[in-house]
Amino acid sequence: MNARTVYIDRASIPGAEPAPATLPLRTVDIAELLRLDIPPREAFLAPWLTAQSLSMVYAWRGTGKTLAALAIAYAVAAGGSCFGWHAPKPRRVLYLDGELPAAELQARAAALVASEDAQPAPGMLRFLTPDLQPRGMPNIASPQGQAALEPLVAAADLIVVDSIATLGRAGRENEAEGWQPVATWALEQRAAGRAVLFIHHAGKGGQQRGTSSREDILDVVLSLKRPNDYHEREGARFLVQFEKARALKGKDVEPFEARLESGPDGRRIWTCKPADIGRLEQVRELVDLGMTQREIAAELGIGLATAHRAVKAIKEGAGHD
Repeated sequence: MNARTVYIDRASIPGAEPAPATLPLRTVDIAELLRLDIPPREAFLAPWLTAQSLSMVYAWRGTGKTLAALAIAYAVAAGGSCFGWHAPKPRRVLYLDGELPAAELQARAAALVASEDAQPAPGMLRFLTPDLQPRGMPNIASPQGQAALEPLVAAADLIVVDSIATLGRAGRENEAEGWQPVATWALEQRAAGRAVLFIHHAGKGGQQRGTSSREDILDVVLSLKRPNDYHEREGARFLVQFEKARALKGKDVEPFEARLESGPDGRRIWTCKPADIGRLEQVRELVDLGMTQREIAAELGIGLATAHRAVKAIKEGAGHD
């Protein structure tokens, strides 16, 4: 019997989703591409957070990633600065909070307002948080969740998703397929001119938790990690490192250490210093304890050559031979 092709009408299958509509696709040759009037992406928080950028900040739980995310969102909305990064002008920010109790979010927002000189204008920084929702938070990995968010994201320049684990629920976290609906949504936001900043957790190995395919579409990936000499009593203190940075180089991507401290007037301020200065301070303390370069390298998790250079810099700085 000869084989024949059978065409099935999807609409006749109970419960089946309709076939997606065919959209017109546009190609351009290289000459037309070069003639297109494509404006450069404006800075939201220079040098790394720009219009249409897709970025991620991740850290181990309790490191301070939400404090950092709130500081970034506030600076962008107010046209202010944080961590040495500067917002040229205010932008509309939508902060999707999937983790904090409303009372804690309120307390952190109050601390920001009390500590910053620049203030967001009404409507420039808006929050969507679980305790204020009668039916829970929308899932950005589902069509229903994306549809629910559409009127809110349409009025935003920057969308902060805190966090992927609570707001982008689809499949297993370590499988790339579960990330695809969120990636598609993020690319749609970029095409609409919006930027998205994802907040995520680090896994046991120290890298961002789950599939590494998340990083494929991202322009910037920032990790926040506690220094080796960190003590719990210090609160939010971490090393900031660019693990991926499209179109950035040199001083723009140098790692640094950030710490949230209380100033003389009671205001909370972020203080920053180059990461190598923090490392030199660590090495100096270990040298004073009489540790060898090999022991210092093992203690700090650095190479022996790095330990040697640090010890040499310390001795030269102190006038030693």
